Amino acid sequence: MIQWASRLYISDNLKKRKDKAIASINSRRMTYDVYCIAFASSPNNLFDIMNANELLFPYYLKTDVRIVGLAKGRQEATLLVQDMLMEVYHKTGAFDVKEYFT
Repeated sequence: MIQWASRLYISDNLKKRKDKAIASINSRRMTYDVYCIAFASSPNNLFDIMNANELLFPYYLKTDVRIVGLAKGRQEATLLVQDMLMEVYHKTGAFDVKEYFT
């Protein structure tokens, strides 16, 4: 099940299409070049970066995914994660992203 963070980070090139992208993801429709930044599925990682279309797989109907960011393209998603991590570190002095974003 998809959950959205109350404070969602959006890349600059997706800001105009943010609502449309969120609606497509929620209604399980295909999107083009939209990447989701979610809490990591593995305890060894901080975030997962995935194409929004990956959320269409039946696995994600049974699994909780908390999305904290959206970006247009994988490169923008990587840069957005970098900005998010720097913010977390500057404000807390650590990389405990789950505590910071919840």
